[in-house]
Amino acid sequence: MKKIAIFVDVQNIYYTCRDTYQRQFNYRELWQVISMQGDIVLANAYAIDRDDPKQHKFQSALKHLGFNVKLKPYIQRKDGSAKGDWDVGITIDILETAASVDTVILLSGDGDFAMLLDSINHKYTIKTEVYGVKKLTANSLIQSADIFHCIESDLLL
Repeated sequence: MKKIAIFVDVQNIYYTCRDTYQRQFNYRELWQVISMQGDIVLANAYAIDRDDPKQHKFQSALKHLGFNVKLKPYIQRKDGSAKGDWDVGITIDILETAASVDTVILLSGDGDFAMLLDSINHKYTIKTEVYGVKKLTANSLIQSADIFHCIESDLLL
């Protein structure tokens, strides 16, 4: 059975689905679709912790599905801007996992991950897939993936 690892940039998926469709992403449907393709051996969801009760409920739902929820504190800067980026954490986890799976699935539209996918595609004989909102996903990321899945109504609540 094919071994699959899933990595979700939660903030990216939340905002791209909200801004494009005014709807939320359906993680349960995603899990069902991917689990039919093989054995999900790792599923990480990377989020920002704002200590919000609605977020806690959402994170509990992700855990119930089978995701490991990794949280980073929300940092509000003095100038009003915010910080809460998981790019390095996601990259490290993918690099550490790529050698032991058949497929890496990334949910993000962030073009910074294109080099990462190029690297693991070159170094390992694995398949890489990306799920993202097409108009808000970097072309470089789409081109780096073996398969790009456009998030549309079938993956939305």
